[in-house]
Amino acid sequence: MRVPPLDLIPQLNSLREEIYEAVTQVIDSTRYVMGPVVEKFEKSIAEYLGAKHGIGVSSGTDALLVALMGLNIRPGDCVLTTPYSFFATAGVIARLNAKILMADIDLDTYNLDPDKVDESLRNMSDSERKKVKAILPVHLYGQTADMNVLMEVSEKYGIPVIEDGAQAIGSQIPMGDKVAKVGTIGLAGCFSFFPSKNLGAAGDGGMVVTNDDEFADYLRLLRNHGAKPKYYHSYIGGNFRLDPMQAAILQVKLPHLDSWHAGRQKNAAYYDEQMADIPEVKTPVIAYNREYHIYNQYVILVPRRDELMAYLGEKEIGTNIYYPVPFHMQPCFKDLGLKEGDYPESEKAANGSLALPIYPELTKDQLDHVIGSIREFYNG
Repeated sequence: MRVPPLDLIPQLNSLREEIYEAVTQVIDSTRYVMGPVVEKFEKSIAEYLGAKHGIGVSSGTDALLVALMGLNIRPGDCVLTTPYSFFATAGVIARLNAKILMADIDLDTYNLDPDKVDESLRNMSDSERKKVKAILPVHLYGQTADMNVLMEVSEKYGIPVIEDGAQAIGSQIPMGDKVAKVGTIGLAGCFSFFPSKNLGAAGDGGMVVTNDDEFADYLRLLRNHGAKPKYYHSYIGGNFRLDPMQAAILQVKLPHLDSWHAGRQKNAAYYDEQMADIPEVKTPVIAYNREYHIYNQYVILVPRRDELMAYLGEKEIGTNIYYPVPFHMQPCFKDLGLKEGDYPESEKAANGSLALPIYPELTKDQLDHVIGSIREFYNG
């Protein structure tokens, strides 16, 4: 039985006519850059998340980039983030010629460990700490980082938080007497609509959300070459605009997002239950409630990971490794002077984690084939 790592065809088939109609309307309007379709989607995302402002951009990477540009980060400044994420998290810092600082992850959640963030900042001199212009946590795999403690650290040192929610749109965390959604807790939240995301476009797209009016206005300028009015440039920005055809497709998909989350959560619960008696498999730890985790990925931690991956491949089960090389061991960051062993929890995750198929359209037979094959492998 074939189980691909991701299958977008069932989702497309269920919405095909609506998507075609939405794209056709954009084409017929001849408004191919920005316009009312983008504005409508920005408002819809802001409303869904409970934020005041949504600023549509060209990708999740550009969402991170423009958010850091909005903090006026310059060469010599520093941003503190995780060693374990998709490359864009660290890459945007390097593109601004700022220094990448890192604190290790909590291996249970794969997210930035706030105690290690606090320790890192506490051990800096005052002059070093003043150079840290942002803390950049990643809500990896669809589960929120510990924003309660991270916001305490942010307030303690006066350093703003930019949330990388590329994999976590709609995920939540209890904060005091309320429940907050990712992206609305720090100064800004950054999202990706890459096709593999729970809310995926038919290409690239991204969004920044914020509750800060002034910051939102600044980001809107920066995403369009810093121009207002046209051809009058107060700032040096970039071309980070969200394509209206992608916005139209995403607008069609957004009302279905919570039901897709629920399908992933149901599949995750089945994996957890059925693999509980396989001692070699560490299933994802639920930091809060299951319904707060959107399972963009379902990642297990296992011994002999590469052998298991190859075995599952022979069974026509698609898997992925997110991510095989932490930032401090990437060749392009060798100038940071870091080495293997500096962030041991991230290295354990890189060496032992494996993402299983989790998309909502999986059948019970497919789930059982994945589980049974893993059981066979460890039973020899």
